[in-house]
Amino acid sequence: MKEIKIESLLTVYDSLDELPKDVISLMEKAMEARDKSYSPYSNFSVGAAILLENNEIITGSNQENASYPSGLCAERTAIFYAGAQYPGVAMVRMAIIAGSKNKVTDAPIPPCGACRQSIAEYEVKQNQPIELYFMGEKGKVVKSHSLANLLPLVFDKSVL
Repeated sequence: MKEIKIESLLTVYDSLDELPKDVISLMEKAMEARDKSYSPYSNFSVGAAILLENNEIITGSNQENASYPSGLCAERTAIFYAGAQYPGVAMVRMAIIAGSKNKVTDAPIPPCGACRQSIAEYEVKQNQPIELYFMGEKGKVVKSHSLANLLPLVFDKSVL
C-alpha cells in the first residue's frame, strides 16, 4: 500500500480592493451577470465572467427551471458560450460571484462539481490553466491558479 498526498495552493484576498485592476474589472462583469440570474427556486444568484485570450469577455448567469435538473449554472452558461462562439481561443481567467437573496453571502463560493468538471474539460483542451477567482456577495476573494487545484484528480479524455 502507498499513500499519496494531494495539496491545493489558493490565494485569499481580504476584499476586491486587493485585486489587480484588470481582475476587479472582470469581477464587476461577473456582478453584472449575477444581476441577470434567473433563480426563482433557489434564490441563489451566480454570475461568471471569462476573459478570453483575444480580450473578449464572456458572461453568464445561472438559469433555473421548474424542472430542477434542466437549469444551468453561471459558470457552464459562460464557458459553453465561449467554447461555441470562440472555438480555439484560450480562456485565461474566470471570475465568479454568488449570493443568496435570503441572506448576505460573505464566504467565497467555489464552482460546484459539475462546473469544475466542465471547466476542467476546457483547461485540458487548451493545455493551459484557467485562473479562477471566486467570492460571495462581499468579503474574501479566493484565487486558484488552475482548476486543477479544485479538482486534482480530473476525469478527462486521456482515460477514454
